[in-house]
Amino acid sequence: MEVSLDIQREVDALPKDEEILNWVKEVLTTEKHSNTELTVRFVSKEESAGLNEQYRNKKGPTNVLSFPFEAPAEVEIDLLGDLVICSDVVVQQAKEQHKQELAHWAHMIVHGTLHLLGYDHLSDDEANVMETKEITILSQLGYPDPYREIEV
Repeated sequence: MEVSLDIQREVDALPKDEEILNWVKEVLTTEKHSNTELTVRFVSKEESAGLNEQYRNKKGPTNVLSFPFEAPAEVEIDLLGDLVICSDVVVQQAKEQHKQELAHWAHMIVHGTLHLLGYDHLSDDEANVMETKEITILSQLGYPDPYREIEV
């Protein structure tokens, strides 16, 4: 499988490029999707909040935003889209949820990539399908169920 990954770091972000590529490839392999290009951009709270408000009409920063690429019918391209990840939110959530930080990073990349492939969680049924896929993919990568409550 060939994956072209453009990683843009507007802020310091923890995962290594190789880890991100591995996580994306696992999603694409599981979904039998190949030869894809995508961008992963790590941004500040300010940039995340601006994009979240502009595109989702929601205030404040969020962990991951997905922007699927929709090419015109006559254009043949393997561009999947863009993921925009707010590093500060991901790190904060990992701490608050008592999760291993790297596992939470993996979850955000898997979650966002599934959005780019057309999955969503607007209804309970959609959420069940998407969460099951996330749990399966993360398990294949060696990470725990991100939806399991952690005892502290």
